[in-house]
Amino acid sequence: MPRDKRKIEEALLKKGFEDKEGDHHFFIYHTLQGKKSSIRTKTSHTPKMKEISDGILSQMAKQCRLNKQDFLHLIDCPLSREHYEVRLKEKGEI
Repeated sequence: MPRDKRKIEEALLKKGFEDKEGDHHFFIYHTLQGKKSSIRTKTSHTPKMKEISDGILSQMAKQCRLNKQDFLHLIDCPLSREHYEVRLKEKGEI
């Protein structure tokens, strides 16, 4: 099910990602200690694109080192930043 692009971007910022502008909106995860990680995802600048499709959500989940269901929990808020970071540490991603 597609999701609102703006809400996804806001959720990523609340969960420790920092926005870096370029040809896309790049989101880079920073740990609770403020360390920049290699985990990053992006959204398009295209003004017409108001929703992010299921396929793109799956790609963003993979980029964030989560399965799609966990990524949706991350952006919908049941998965806190702290729990996200614990999962990343368990997987050896950070």
